[in-house]
Amino acid sequence: MSAPQVLLDTDILSLLMRQDPVVAGKAQDYLAEHQRFTLSIITRYEVLRGLKSKGAAKREGAFDQFCAGSEVLPLTENVIVKAAEIYANLYKRGELVGDADILIAATALTNGFGVTTNNERHFERVTGLYVENWRK
Repeated sequence: MSAPQVLLDTDILSLLMRQDPVVAGKAQDYLAEHQRFTLSIITRYEVLRGLKSKGAAKREGAFDQFCAGSEVLPLTENVIVKAAEIYANLYKRGELVGDADILIAATALTNGFGVTTNNERHFERVTGLYVENWRK
C-alpha cells in the first residue's frame, strides 16, 4: 500500500535536521517511496528565520542544501484562496489556528498533499487534510 505524499511541517523538519531517530527512520521510509521531500515556502521561511536569528550559518548552509534537494512549494493565488476558505471555516467554528499553519495546510490541499506534523491538534481542524505524525 502506497503512503500518501505529505508536506513536512516546520516541527517535523526541525526534528529531522536534529536527526531525531524516530523521525529520521520514517523519513527514510518516505524517501524510499517518494524520492524527495516537499515543503511549503512558509516552512522554509520559519526554519530560515530561526537559523538566521541564532546566527547558525553552518546549519543554514545545510538547510539550503536540504531545500535544494527538496521541492519547495510557493504561495500561489490558488493557495491564498484556499487559505482564506480554511480561515473562514475555522473562524465560524471558533477553532482558529495561526496563519502559518493555515497557509501550510492550504499549500498541501491545493497541491494534493497531506501534512506530517507533531502539531496534529492544529492541522486536524482543517477539513479534508490528511495528517500524520512522524514523531509517533
